[in-house]
Amino acid sequence: MGTAVGLSGFAFGVTSAGSGLTVLQTCALSLLVFTGASQFALVGALAAGGAPLTAAAGALFLGVRNAFYGLRLSQRLALPRALRPAAAQWVIDETTAVSLAQPTRRSARIGFAVTGLTLYVLWNLTTLVGAVGARAVGDTGTWGLDAASPAVFLALLAPMLRTATERAVAAVAVVLGLGLLPVLPTGVPVLAAALAAPAVLWGAGRRRRPHTSQTPSAKEER
Repeated sequence: MGTAVGLSGFAFGVTSAGSGLTVLQTCALSLLVFTGASQFALVGALAAGGAPLTAAAGALFLGVRNAFYGLRLSQRLALPRALRPAAAQWVIDETTAVSLAQPTRRSARIGFAVTGLTLYVLWNLTTLVGAVGARAVGDTGTWGLDAASPAVFLALLAPMLRTATERAVAAVAVVLGLGLLPVLPTGVPVLAAALAAPAVLWGAGRRRRPHTSQTPSAKEER
């Protein structure tokens, strides 16, 4: 896992530097943000000419999922209060998956710490290497490195789509994101795709409500 994330960190460093960010700015993003999907979304939107606020909003929205991971991990790990702010920096897809897969709280804590430390160190080291070596790589578009983060993100997401509702949300989000891409400013389609979840849930509720209302009560049957 560390090797795979390290390759993604290198891809981010190259892509970020190729998008116009300095080595310092690129490394600061990995050190402070440390969530690949949001980082790629930010530099991708900026490279496409998107406004900084729109790019930041799209990146922030993608990072919201980590807050929900934190709610689950706070119960699973039960860390001392003094450690929670530092541990929050390592709440990402991989650390959450490893922690929740462990049978005991002790092993969950070890899994979280080892995975978090490994990924954080490798991600930042490879980001630095990618940013510094961006000129040697040349045109990043010819390498296809911009597809690395979406591919990793989809690989992590796909196994989580277990129910029909979850698959419907993903499908509607794809349609909204791709359909609005030609007509909205860069970064905005990502925000619009978030409407897929409430739309699908509302539709599912509408389908269940008539079925419930048509079920005769015990009094009516008598």
